[in-house]
Amino acid sequence: MSRPVVQAFCATLPGAEWSDPWGGGHDAWKIGGKMFATIGIADTGVSVKTPDVDTAQMLIDAGVGIKAPYFHRSWIHLPWGTQADELCHRIAVSYDVIRAGLPRKVQAELPQRTD
Repeated sequence: MSRPVVQAFCATLPGAEWSDPWGGGHDAWKIGGKMFATIGIADTGVSVKTPDVDTAQMLIDAGVGIKAPYFHRSWIHLPWGTQADELCHRIAVSYDVIRAGLPRKVQAELPQRTD
């Protein structure tokens, strides 16, 4: 996987928006103003939110990813060597977790997810 592939996948998620909040070439994908995936300037992989700290730790223990630097313990960093289907699944889960945590009014204003 690579930055362009992650960008293309994230762009297919309803209501997802790209930004560079820190400047200098960071990619941050957001839904309802809340980040669900980010690629740092070092370009070593993508960091995503998991449903909880226990899930993040289980994925780290299983060797799927590592703790995402600078993020809460519920975030993991998936290196570019991660299988494409696993990476897209983790991005989609992160998107769903963040979207579900948005206020109902914000959720109602977003395009519906069809899959």
